[in-house]
This record gives sequence, structure tokens and C-alpha cells, in this order.
Amino acid sequence: MIVKGSCHCGATRFELAVEPESVTECNCSICSKRGGLWAYYSPADVTFACDDAKATYRWGAEIGAHNFCARCGCTTYGEFPNFSSGEPDYDRPALSINARLLDDYDIASIPVERIDGKNAW
Repeated sequence: MIVKGSCHCGATRFELAVEPESVTECNCSICSKRGGLWAYYSPADVTFACDDAKATYRWGAEIGAHNFCARCGCTTYGEFPNFSSGEPDYDRPALSINARLLDDYDIASIPVERIDGKNAW
């Protein structure tokens, strides 16, 4: 099932090849302030129909891109190396899609993994 999503104004629109199996809620300084609920995908599984107002925030070591819509301000997605092994793998990038932007989708039915990013890094 293809799942569609968009920011509030529609300047960022995307399709996910598959439904999210789970989402991640992180309490690190940026995630808690941005309010994202993250679903992780490989770039091949996400198609952007429109990303016209993309703005990016990078901080610290600038290892990742925290994207948002410059028009409506919605937190949209992040672009990072894959950290599943514990080390950054730049050959297998990952997208963190803000599941709160999924259109007509019941995100309350998806398991939520809570991570303690505030104390982990």
C-alpha cells in the first residue's frame, strides 16, 4: 500500500512505497523541539512529488540534514547516514520521515519506540 504525506501548505509532498512498521519518538534537544514522530526509510522507498520549499538545518558535526518547509514551517524529513550498526554508513543513507505528515493515515495504530537521545548522545 502506498502511503502519501505532505506538509501543511503542500510544498512538500511525498509517497512511501510501504506503510511504516513502527515510528520513533526521540527526546533529544532537536527532536523534542521539532515534534517529529519518525518513520525510517531507504531513499529508494520514498518518492517526492514536490519539495519546492525545502529548507535545511544542520548542527554540531553537520552529519545530518534536518529538513522543513520554508513556507509553512512543518518539520518534514531528515537525511542521515545509516546508523543501524552503531557507526555512520554513508553508503546506505536513511530518510527519517515525519509520520505526523501522513495523509489520511492512523498513526495511532503504529507501535512507537521511544529512545532516550537526550542522554544517549
